[in-house]
Amino acid sequence: MNKRKPKPISYEEYQEKISKLKTMSDVTNFAKELIAPTLQSMLESELTQHLGYEKHASSGRGSGNSRNGYSKKKLKTSFGPADLDVPRDREGSYDPLAVKKYETIESDVEEKIIAMYAKGMTTRDIHTYMQDIYGIEVSAGMISTITDKVMPLITEWQNRPLSELYPILYLDGIHFKVREDGRIVNRCAYTVLGINSEGMKELLGIWVGGSEGAKFWMSVLSELKQRGVRDILITAVDGLTGFSEAIKAVFPATQIQQCIVHQIRNTMKYVPHRDKKQFCDDLKIIYTAPTEEAGLKALEEVKGKWKQYQLYLKRWEDNWSELSPFYAYPQEIRRIIYTTNAVEGVHRQFRKVTKTTTVFPTTDSLIKLLWLAQEDISRKWTMPVHNWGSIYTQLAILFPEKITV
Repeated sequence: MNKRKPKPISYEEYQEKISKLKTMSDVTNFAKELIAPTLQSMLESELTQHLGYEKHASSGRGSGNSRNGYSKKKLKTSFGPADLDVPRDREGSYDPLAVKKYETIESDVEEKIIAMYAKGMTTRDIHTYMQDIYGIEVSAGMISTITDKVMPLITEWQNRPLSELYPILYLDGIHFKVREDGRIVNRCAYTVLGINSEGMKELLGIWVGGSEGAKFWMSVLSELKQRGVRDILITAVDGLTGFSEAIKAVFPATQIQQCIVHQIRNTMKYVPHRDKKQFCDDLKIIYTAPTEEAGLKALEEVKGKWKQYQLYLKRWEDNWSELSPFYAYPQEIRRIIYTTNAVEGVHRQFRKVTKTTTVFPTTDSLIKLLWLAQEDISRKWTMPVHNWGSIYTQLAILFPEKITV
């Protein structure tokens, strides 16, 4: 037996129901009751306006178009499911606005699902939440379909024009496991975080590839150039394979600064626990030295004191040309270029939202979640880097051919 279509509620009925509301639960239930009849009334009014005459009105005779029954639709709303009878016209020219054709879930519910997905909730968690709170059945396939709607936005974001100058750029990668062709493979999400001329953080893009290397980083940097980037003053990198070669090939005038923090971690990795504190204190003398000459002298002294760790300290000598550039800058600039902590902070946020997913089913599912996460992260970047006015003035003095204040 077919359900009768929702009957619009009269003003008198509305007032009577309002007078009987006693608790918040009553209010919620009443709101749920109103959804279907309200939408039904809106659809009927839309068709009346489209046809130009009221239902059963004599003015409709011979008008060339008329009502033609109903088609049933179940709409998922934030108040629960609503059973509707969508009116039709004989010409098929009526296009509903209140509930669009092929729409089975309202935009507010879609936004909730996308927001939950962006926070790292699993499809099972989202399904349970929507069922418990709204009484709506949302399958994993539907969640995927809904979140897929952000893909055109990702493409637009990834190809947007960029500023001509970025005084500072941080390059780094973060690894995830993705299922491809029935196998689980490692994929690296390459992230480029810039500080623009106004001192604001800006994530320039996210690229997912096989492994970090010069060839891939060169393609990333070349893309940045195609999108409008002409100059990068300083790049802070973590010293992994491919960074330096790619930067020198695409932006040869850019100063490369390897992350001191990464260098310290790599040096301390195999130092016995009994020596860690003292050895770390001695390393601090190197990177807190006032000049490059003083830093190099401190390195020699540490080598003489810790002969048993000569092999670990050799990495400092081998990488000195890219570890030492920060000595040439004032303290305010040193503070923001000697480490890649800025982009690692972004990666920590990525880890928070991806920790519930051990293996991503597709590369697109990984890209979707990272993009949604960065949207959430970048909304919080409302203030420029601390003391940016002073920093930018100093950079203008150091790079007068590239910056005009």
